[in-house]
Amino acid sequence: MNLQEIINSINNLPTEEQDYLFEFLRQKKEEFRGDNFWQGLQKFRQVIQSEGIIFTDEDFADLRDPSVGREVEL
Repeated sequence: MNLQEIINSINNLPTEEQDYLFEFLRQKKEEFRGDNFWQGLQKFRQVIQSEGIIFTDEDFADLRDPSVGREVEL
């Protein structure tokens, strides 16, 4: 079955079943995003630990631009 056939078969489903399918796919997408985020965070932590990198508050001092932003020309 190709993608177009799948789309056509979804269009033939009752509305309630379409809603269920879309909600199922949305949840799966959220789960996948969460897994990728967690795996990326774990990998980042491993690199930081293996390299012996230590962050302090001083590393983030004066990081933010204190200006109010660009001037608006009307």
